[in-house]
Amino acid sequence: MERPPDKVKEPFSAYGHYTYADYLSWQLDERIELIRGEVFKQAAAAPRRVHQEISMVLSNKLYEFLKGKTCKVYVALFDVRLPVSSRKHEDIDTVVQPDLCVVCDPEKLDELGCVGAPDLIVEILSPGNNKKEIQLKYEVYEASGAKEYWVVHPDERTLLIYTLETGKYRPSRLFTLGDRVSSQALPGFELDLDEVFGEL
Repeated sequence: MERPPDKVKEPFSAYGHYTYADYLSWQLDERIELIRGEVFKQAAAAPRRVHQEISMVLSNKLYEFLKGKTCKVYVALFDVRLPVSSRKHEDIDTVVQPDLCVVCDPEKLDELGCVGAPDLIVEILSPGNNKKEIQLKYEVYEASGAKEYWVVHPDERTLLIYTLETGKYRPSRLFTLGDRVSSQALPGFELDLDEVFGEL
């Protein structure tokens, strides 16, 4: 298969298989992610207001908790590359942009973002992307070894936490208003969901 030309508006097709090397060569006006070599376009519109408010609360809580610690929190847009067998750009075919992620291993960070699984990943659902977040990203996050995956549903004001145990995710119960949650990936971190959802 021919490599797509560099620096063109939309150099990929629905049937291609692409890598991080291809991704770096593209100059696009829109956000995209690669999941197992397939291109997924992000919504053209900016995230809804409620999405932004939840993201700000969570990022602030994580930032304050992590001050002075090795772990760092990052918010979208931030590329997370999930290699399978090699860290070479041409061998990586999954590049995602979680809403938030926490990386505790400095060796995984470089000037381009993160290479390897973050310790904690948070995705805030938006209309139209739920299948990608719940199914496709769940699979690659689990396979890559991300210790915890949080799925926030703004409309329902719920949080579901997947915790990695012996290579497989174990789901929590569904948390909502009135609940306090903790993180196994970040011992000592607690979150009052009234502070996340209470003013929406």
